Amino acid sequence: MASIKSLARDTAVYGASSILGRFLNWCLVPLYTHVFPDREYGVVTLIYTFVAILLIILTYGMETGFFRFTNHDRWRDPMQVYTTALTALAVSSTGFIIIAVACSPVFAGWLQCPDHPSFVWMMAITVGLDAFTSLPFAYLRYRKQAIRFAALKFIGIVINIALNLFFIILCPILHRHCPAAVDWFYRPDFGIGYIFLSNLIGSVIAAILLLPELTVARWRFSSRLLSEMLAYSFPLLILGIAGNLNQTIDKILLPLLLPDKSDAIAQVGIYGANYKIAIVMVMFIQAFRFAYEPFIFAQAREKGEDTARAYSDAMKYFVAFAMFIFLGVMLFLPLIRYFIAPSYFSGLKVVPVVMIAELFFGIFFNLSVWYKISDRTIWGTRFSLLGLAVTVILNVLLVPRFGFMGCAWAAFSCYAVMTLASWAVGRRVHPIDYDIRSLFVYFFAGIVLWVAGTFASSTPWEPLNWAIRTLFLALYLLFVIRREPSLRASFSALTRKFLPRR
Repeated sequence: MASIKSLARDTAVYGASSILGRFLNWCLVPLYTHVFPDREYGVVTLIYTFVAILLIILTYGMETGFFRFTNHDRWRDPMQVYTTALTALAVSSTGFIIIAVACSPVFAGWLQCPDHPSFVWMMAITVGLDAFTSLPFAYLRYRKQAIRFAALKFIGIVINIALNLFFIILCPILHRHCPAAVDWFYRPDFGIGYIFLSNLIGSVIAAILLLPELTVARWRFSSRLLSEMLAYSFPLLILGIAGNLNQTIDKILLPLLLPDKSDAIAQVGIYGANYKIAIVMVMFIQAFRFAYEPFIFAQAREKGEDTARAYSDAMKYFVAFAMFIFLGVMLFLPLIRYFIAPSYFSGLKVVPVVMIAELFFGIFFNLSVWYKISDRTIWGTRFSLLGLAVTVILNVLLVPRFGFMGCAWAAFSCYAVMTLASWAVGRRVHPIDYDIRSLFVYFFAGIVLWVAGTFASSTPWEPLNWAIRTLFLALYLLFVIRREPSLRASFSALTRKFLPRR
């Protein structure tokens, strides 16, 4: 139980930067959707879709490989593992930046912004820097320096957001009333380019702040170690690409599959904006992932029943709190929807489907423990390729008829199939006794309370509706606490601490 408490604590710290940072970035969505038309926001969505894929390619599984080999019996020098992987990332990231900048006019045409190749080279440099600095951030996780990790992530995010506000809100005001103050650097027609410029500056500053981790020890490169890391990580690269395509390929396929091409990029913008509402689930999964990978490899060194129980408990608590997040978003969607402009509301129907899809992805990530600790990462690749096949086939079949709703159902089906496949194979190859009954109880309790709360909060008096929604959310939380003795004990202790005794 102590290991689960440590996982929860690290998840909370990593989550503070991930959730708060993504929340702040999420708060930019209303700015983008109010300032830029859906077609321009569609270009932003498309570019960031490719950015997500490129980050997977350029890190090629080295984060997980680093954690594996620092806990490997053969390689007992963590700093050699770290500096070898860092050297490889430095070379590959530099090569990518050079090629992308040289070919930026061509890529700009493919990304629906042919008049702005600068959009491409700015994001190319950003992606290269982010790929390189992913390992210093992994090193902080390895050293359990969660506070520094969170602080550096948060600083980069705050800088990015501040620059967005400066370029998109303040500069246009100054340009209208005091043009001489900004004319030397600000161009009104640059538009969404300032989103990419802000991101670039934030990544540069984050890299500078990571200099202590880049100069932490004498660099020792081992080609033999690198070849073993690449052999271990290559299936994870394929897994990562396939997994990321499962999350992003719908936005690439959507404009290609829609019958009305004139409106296609605008539909991408609407779908992308509403997908952002579901990002609350993604934030929780990301925070959990940061803490879970070091946790599973550390637990792999232990033997016995406690280790298996730790994996099982982690899954159970993950599902319980993920459904709490789902229920909170769905019950309060009448308020949360105003984070995007009303002109984008036609896409709100994708939110519950996408959130459940992301929940299945989180369960799949939990299940990945069996093939990661047994060095059978090829199975992760197989599951992701299976999911990718489901995604592509269903997008081709559903999008021409149902538009972006077809994308949402394809994502749901993809992650459901991957989860079932991983559970079935893992049960045979490396069995872990998950509490299946509790997983189903928490899942369906969340679904039932969402449906019931939605119907119950349909009264003409809006304050009563908010009270009812809050009540249903509290009922779910109390239900989970009552079913889990450890949570009940923690809740009782917290109550005794803050409530005065009579």
